[in-house]
Amino acid sequence: MRAMTLRPPTDLPVDGMESPLSVADRLRQEETITMVRRALDERRGRLAFQPVVQARMTNRAAFYEAFIRILDEQGRVIPARDFVGAVETHELGRRIDCLALEMALAALAKEPSIRLSVNMSARSIGYAQWLAVLERGLRAAPDVAERLILEITESSAMLMPDLVTVFMTDMQARGICFALDDFGAGYTAFRYLKDFYFDIIKIDGQFIRGIAHDPDNQVLAQALVSIARHFDMFTVAESVETVEDARYLVDIGFDCLQGYFYGVPTTEAPWLTSRLAKQG
Repeated sequence: MRAMTLRPPTDLPVDGMESPLSVADRLRQEETITMVRRALDERRGRLAFQPVVQARMTNRAAFYEAFIRILDEQGRVIPARDFVGAVETHELGRRIDCLALEMALAALAKEPSIRLSVNMSARSIGYAQWLAVLERGLRAAPDVAERLILEITESSAMLMPDLVTVFMTDMQARGICFALDDFGAGYTAFRYLKDFYFDIIKIDGQFIRGIAHDPDNQVLAQALVSIARHFDMFTVAESVETVEDARYLVDIGFDCLQGYFYGVPTTEAPWLTSRLAKQG
């Protein structure tokens, strides 16, 4: 009987060489990164806005979160999942933060009735160009500081807590608010919370989705809200998608709610759409 020859799977390296799948993956990512770099060079970006509503007055937005969208040459959005992991620790990630902040500051200066939150990485604090964008925007329109919220993810804040706390203290003195994003998603160093002085804590969506029928998430969410209250921080529930979840979250004391139930991110400025609807 002929002996069987076992062939290695095509996705595993052979004799130190990359597999065809690995090569294809790497080339696709490199192509996407090149596309993102070119888009940034040509300032092909746009903000999408999602409302964060007051828990007991859900027809009113407390503020809007501004998400940066990077566009290809045809004006189509390049999916963030295709590049965000690769750029987070590199200069491209800082350049994306710069463009997002610049566009958010411009929107705030143009519309004095709104508050906006914009995402940033703790790494951007040490990036001279990002700081220059912030300073330039505040000099041009000093009143925007009190309507600007900078969101830092829990994992990013814990990466360099000393740098973040000093920066927050300086900027809060000028009126800027800070939100701790995705709270509960990582391994929070609770001892830092009393030093950070975040104004807002956004509870990660994994504890929010389906919470009306999930006793485990109910206990966890209540505990996280209790922690936020102890440190006198405003609470936002992320990823609210159903009326049942919304009602439960209001009942346990969340200050604000955010999610598809109240609105998807849209590149059309919601405050202008609302204003036109009232005029009509």
